[in-house]
Amino acid sequence: MTENTPPGRRSPPVGPCDRWTRVGLWLVGATMGYNSIEAVVAIWAGAAADSIALIGFGIDSIIELAAAAVVFWRLGVEARGADEEMVEGAEHRVHRFVGYTFFALSGYVAAVSAWTLTGHGQPEESTVGIVLAAASLIVMPIVSWGKLRAAREIPSAALRAEAKETLACSYLSFTLLLGLLANSLAGWWWADPVAAALMTPWLVREGLAGVSGEGE
Repeated sequence: MTENTPPGRRSPPVGPCDRWTRVGLWLVGATMGYNSIEAVVAIWAGAAADSIALIGFGIDSIIELAAAAVVFWRLGVEARGADEEMVEGAEHRVHRFVGYTFFALSGYVAAVSAWTLTGHGQPEESTVGIVLAAASLIVMPIVSWGKLRAAREIPSAALRAEAKETLACSYLSFTLLLGLLANSLAGWWWADPVAAALMTPWLVREGLAGVSGEGE
């Protein structure tokens, strides 16, 4: 019972939108925690194995952490019961910010792919990197699906965009795992940068959609 609820009466039930806002907050918070650990482990393992692919994966985790942080703020605004105008303003600003992080991510993917393909940073064998990439490949699609569902129920274009960025992390986890395994088992060091480079057009498209406000 809240302070404004008369004695003997129950507090009004939480609506579906409120419930999904809380779910979205929990999922984005979990993403932030996971990405923090992922960034530290990837950069440490990359430095130990002299692997530009792993270090780059850690940098990607930091970019995604920034996007998740602003989406967490936006959901917090709504969860605190802000008026519709304030929520819409927060939604618009966050959606644009996430769009810019897509550009940063696409720039990272293109630069690291080109650097690796020219023979400057061939992925090195790393057991820790393989375990990390495999774990992210399992965790990130599940979290992304949950955030996409929450974004549809709230609704929130900003959360939807951030969920797609989490999905992009899944793809990068796959390419990292592919590259590390191919390099370890067959010496195919070029598998990782080629697969990652194929993702760049999709990242740019999502960035343009976020910056232009498409889907709001």
